[in-house]
Amino acid sequence: MPKPTAELRKDYIQDKYVINAPQREGRPHDLEVPQKIKSYENPEDSVFHPKNVKNKKATLTIGRESNWRIKVIPNDYPAVSLDNPKAYGMQEVVIETPDPEPELEDLPLGHIVELLESYAARTKEIQKIDRIQYIIIFKNEGGRAGASIRHSHSQIFATDFIPPHLLDKAQKANEYKLKNGSEVYCDVIKKEKDGPRAVWQDKHIACFTPYASMHNYECWIMPKRHVDNITGLKKAELKSFAKILKHVLARINELGLSYNYYFHQVIFDDNQHLYMKITPRGSFWAGVEIGSGIIINTISPEAAAKFYRKGVDKL
Repeated sequence: MPKPTAELRKDYIQDKYVINAPQREGRPHDLEVPQKIKSYENPEDSVFHPKNVKNKKATLTIGRESNWRIKVIPNDYPAVSLDNPKAYGMQEVVIETPDPEPELEDLPLGHIVELLESYAARTKEIQKIDRIQYIIIFKNEGGRAGASIRHSHSQIFATDFIPPHLLDKAQKANEYKLKNGSEVYCDVIKKEKDGPRAVWQDKHIACFTPYASMHNYECWIMPKRHVDNITGLKKAELKSFAKILKHVLARINELGLSYNYYFHQVIFDDNQHLYMKITPRGSFWAGVEIGSGIIINTISPEAAAKFYRKGVDKL
């Protein structure tokens, strides 16, 4: 059987390049990086335990105040704030469960739907704030993904500054639409939903591994309907989204990997197509990646999709 060979791949729309190099997966390692943060010996040690946040003013609470399921609070150590004109914005923490022990994928489907609804509710309110132009909702799970607290949580970060790569992305998406008469990510869904990188789909949501994956086992979840931010998703779409998200995160957990997920929301860009990008941290960028900007990925997206497809028939 021939050995796999490397292939240079380009992002769907931006000038981002990946060398798909599965033959490097077997190279030797003698250094290990911690993946997961160990569990609490005492649950009340978590800073997000109900006992430790009962006096914090919440911007959103799901459930009764005395028995909440999800609570959104201001970040105690924000990088931006509404009273700082030099770094204007806001940052919130979404405590996904009062219990410090379960991972997000361990929670019931209905609870994950409520989490997505919480993201939508806060997006709806935050985008009303004067000068806010950009909202990113993200989750760091595990030490390698940048998490400092084990208790399951995610964050909402909003600023008056739109990252340059998103401005570039918007420009290229507009050029694509002028040239082809269609939205680029709607076309991406049509191309990927039934191909070798497809993971799962129903009438609402498509899940696949992107052609030029920048991370091992990178996975995208996209609504089939063109929606520019999460406030536009309907209940049935949120349920489908939650269903495949729970599955993908469970599979990543089987690998023992940390991960990030996130989605961008540019407030005044109706042409953007909402999608969640899930990036397991099975590898880290070294000299080639940092120096050249070209990413080397040792897990092909086709192999990653095959991994994720295991068990999707039961969804």
